[in-house]
Amino acid sequence: MDRNLDVPVPTNPFCTRCVRPGAVPFRFPEGETADGLADRLRDMNWRGAIVGPHGSGKSTLLAVLLPLLQSHQRHIVAIALHDGQRRLPEHCRLRRLPPNTLLVIDGYEQLGFIARVRLRWHCRRRKLGLLVTSHASVGLPVLFRTQVDLPLAQQIASELQDGFQPHVHPDDVARAFAQCDNNLRELLFSLFDLYEARQRKGR
Repeated sequence: MDRNLDVPVPTNPFCTRCVRPGAVPFRFPEGETADGLADRLRDMNWRGAIVGPHGSGKSTLLAVLLPLLQSHQRHIVAIALHDGQRRLPEHCRLRRLPPNTLLVIDGYEQLGFIARVRLRWHCRRRKLGLLVTSHASVGLPVLFRTQVDLPLAQQIASELQDGFQPHVHPDDVARAFAQCDNNLRELLFSLFDLYEARQRKGR
């Protein structure tokens, strides 16, 4: 029996299901690979930061890296922090984590300054790895800097529409990209609305 029969087929290629972290492959610049980053983090003693502006692919890159990091015999504890979360969740007890733990924090800059200092101190003391995403340098070695330019945004928008009616064109992407201040995540949200409007108009 096909288990996907009950899963609705997307009618908009820019819907959340199609653009969530992990659904859109991360595009590495020439000379960089996921395996190379995993090896680099190991050489950095499992301490590093993925740094980049809003919507530049930091969470998407994490989704690519986590399975590779597990293959390095790391015990992964992944935490996503959201606006206003100034402390780690209550269930994250650093004292109970084994020494081969890699603590992965998406949205590290949400933590207060003192919380970040204490966390780094605890990780060093207990020999835990720490990989974070942030919008700026946060006292950890930079593993990778993410960025999105217009040609990449246009390529992603085009590939997402494979198998769909191409209601969104490169010029649309260029205008929306400028309006979204080069934020790919916000761009894809805005293209969802544009695609919906044009799809309704074409019916």
